[in-house]
Formats: sequence, C-alpha cells, structure tokens
Amino acid sequence: MAQTDNTKQNAQHKTMLKAAHRKKHGRRHGTPHTTTLRRTLRREAPSTVGLLVDAQDFAAMRRYGTFPFDDHTVYLQQVEALLKALTAQGVHTTVALFDPEDYEEFCTESGLDADTGASRSRFTAEIAAAGATVTYTGQGIDDLIPVLVSRAVRQATWEYATLLLADLGTCADCGQDIGRAAFDRASHLLMRLLETAGPGTHHLVCSVPTDNDQLLAVLHTHRDTTGPARLDSAEGAEFATVLAVAVALESRGGVVLRTSAPESPDRVHGWRLAHGGLAPLTAGEVFNAYCTDADTGEPVSPESGVEYCAGFDIGAEPPETHH
Repeated sequence: MAQTDNTKQNAQHKTMLKAAHRKKHGRRHGTPHTTTLRRTLRREAPSTVGLLVDAQDFAAMRRYGTFPFDDHTVYLQQVEALLKALTAQGVHTTVALFDPEDYEEFCTESGLDADTGASRSRFTAEIAAAGATVTYTGQGIDDLIPVLVSRAVRQATWEYATLLLADLGTCADCGQDIGRAAFDRASHLLMRLLETAGPGTHHLVCSVPTDNDQLLAVLHTHRDTTGPARLDSAEGAEFATVLAVAVALESRGGVVLRTSAPESPDRVHGWRLAHGGLAPLTAGEVFNAYCTDADTGEPVSPESGVEYCAGFDIGAEPPETHH
C-alpha cells in the first residue's frame, strides 16, 4: 500500500515538474498567451477567395461531388458572409476570378484530382499569384463582382497585347526589338498627352482593332495645378501596351480624353493613330465618335454639360522609321 502511494506521488511529482518546465520555457500549449499569438499570426496571414461570378461558371463546378453548393444565390451569400467574417478578424483578403475551364486545365497539367477541396484551394492560390484580384474592403457582393470582372478583362487585354508585341520580332534594318520600341513610343505619347492636358481629373480610353478582337484600355489620372499627373502604374502600363499595339501595327486605333475640373463643363478631346503618332480629330469628329453606338452605329444623345472639342497638338516628335 505504501509502495503504491509512493508510486502515485512520484507520478504526480513528475507531472508537476513537466508542467513547471513548460511554463518556464513558454511551451505550454493552449495558454491565453499562445492563443493570442496564433490569432495575431492568423490576422497577418492574407487570404484569397476564388469567386464563381456567374451562374454558368457555378453550374460547371456542380459536376464535382465535393463542391458543396447547389444554388448560386446561396453560394454568393455564403461567400459574402465569409469575406465579412475575415475582415472582422482583421485578415487582409483578396478575391480572384475562379474560371472552371482554367481550373480543369490546371488540374490536368498538374496531375491533380479536380474533385477535391485541396485542388480548388491550390488553384485559387495560383491565380491569386498571377491573375487578376481585387482587395476586399467591405463592399457588397453585387458591387464586388463588376469590379472583379473588369479587372480580369484588363488583365486578359494586357496579356494579349503583350503577346502581340512579343511576336513582332526585331527590325530587319537596325535589329531593334519592334515591340519594345513601340512600347517606348506609346509611353512617350501618353506622357506628352497628360502633360499637355493640364490640370483636372482625366479619363482616357484607347481603342485598337486587331484581327481577332477589339482591344480597349482605360486610364484614370488626376493632375493638380502644379506637379505631374498622378496615375496608377499598372493602369498606365496596360494603357501604354494597348497603345503600343496600334503604333507597331499602324492600325486604326484612337484615343479619347475626358477632362473634369471644378466649376466648368467636362471637355472631350480625341485623336487617331497615324504614322506612329496621335493626330488630332476635329470637334465634329469627336462628337460623332462619342455620340455613336459602337455596336449598332446608331446615334446616341449627347450628354448635357459636356463640350466636344478638337484634339490638341501634344507636340510629340515624329517616330523613327523601322521596317
């Protein structure tokens, strides 16, 4: 009996020693301190949510047995609730466009089983690293989806325009990379346009027809009465790349600039791409271009409080000729 009591006491003594050791060295699991540390790490670990934006994409994912949703509206509600919950926890969250066709191709190339949550998670991480994403800031899902789709279209346009420029090769006479030269030229034209436009909030649109598609780039900038124009570097690069395609291919591209300034009507100016430069349109040509439906060719009523003006000379020197 005494030996049994001693054995119990020794066991209790060892347990107490281990507990004291863990406490001394901060390795006790589940303490309030370590729990707080894990929560801090969780808040500092960013999250990405892949979003099926339309009913067609949602239907394509329903063929996978591990995909748990059967109603697109309910799915969107649950995604919005998840985004809000992550934000409430202080987690930085981005949303990526989940494309079922790209997902299937990704799983085939990677040798993954497409019918698993782990594969969906891995694909979401891949598209977040290289694709179009939008930072979640608390907006409703109905407001988030158009922004995400627009961002994805911009990304696809930029990638396609970049491939077009890369395929042009080098100049037979001087050996210069034609695509790079066109991009440099387009960047110069854009900077000259912004410098000459003066102060105000500027909205630029570049439209370039190609054999397979109509490339469209949009750029928003603002310029104070002093200092240069402020613009998003990614938007600027995308705009210059699309403009470079028009320069390199000598296509029928065009640029429209709309400027807003306090206590004055909005002004709309326009140019056409000609011989590697921007040739100003007349006020009548700007009016016709802005007030005509691009798809149907039917006239569109002009906006009130908007002045349709001729394009101005941006003073860009003529480009060098490459063959």
